Amino acid sequence: MNQSIKKFLYFPITKIILGISICLSLFVAIQNFISKPLLYNLIQDKNIADPLIHIISFFVLLLSYYFLFRFYDKREIKELSTKYLAKEMFGGFTVGFLTITLSIFILYSLGYYQFIGISTANYPIKLFTTLVVAALIEDLFIRGLILRELENWLGTHIALVIIMLIETSHFFNPNSNLFSLFTDLCWGFTMSMLFIYTKRIWLPFFFHLGWNFAQPFYGSNLTGLNDMGTIIQSRFEGPLLFTGGAVGIEGSIITVLFLLSIGIFLYYRSNKEGKIIKRKTIKL
Repeated sequence: MNQSIKKFLYFPITKIILGISICLSLFVAIQNFISKPLLYNLIQDKNIADPLIHIISFFVLLLSYYFLFRFYDKREIKELSTKYLAKEMFGGFTVGFLTITLSIFILYSLGYYQFIGISTANYPIKLFTTLVVAALIEDLFIRGLILRELENWLGTHIALVIIMLIETSHFFNPNSNLFSLFTDLCWGFTMSMLFIYTKRIWLPFFFHLGWNFAQPFYGSNLTGLNDMGTIIQSRFEGPLLFTGGAVGIEGSIITVLFLLSIGIFLYYRSNKEGKIIKRKTIKL
């Protein structure tokens, strides 16, 4: 292969663009031309068909990424290693869920959160599987691909700043406010550190899933969305800075401080354990 072509193909930005384009193209094509037509034809109830479609899409994303980069990089795909999967699955989901739970408990103690009732009628399983696929898309590409490539190319600190800025795209979600920008930056920092500490997507992915599931579980909006179902019927009343308002509990200063604390702790551990990659010196 011509050296200039090889250099272009293995340039980090090229790999990021090709990786996202190829994997998402397969994801969209298989979902729209195979999974949906087949399952909608076999199963009339979309509350049953949609979760199955989401499960297929989940594995399409993982397998397309795995085989693409096995061929592309000719390496072991360590970011998808399942060696510590059980530990990172239960640990990530638990910490993500408990972070929101602690915030809810504090709001309850302050009188800003009221419990009304509990019912699963407003939370079909397809809402949870939607969260699973959405979290995987974000964590596979932003953490597993973009962060990994940028970290190896530019070093951890520059990669962190870039990912934090990318995460501010959540600002365009419904009901966002100026404080949402700070929330997004903290989210980008902590989610990046969850990946940097393990070098695998599973800890941030399951943290993300626990975090996203906990919000509608407690009756909160999710990132400004009010159509993600509820399990606990509740009422939030109090200062916007504490309740998060229409953004949801993740927009609360309490939640953001918990989130930031996790990121700072993991940065300290990563630095202590030599997991922070320094920027390579370019020789002229």
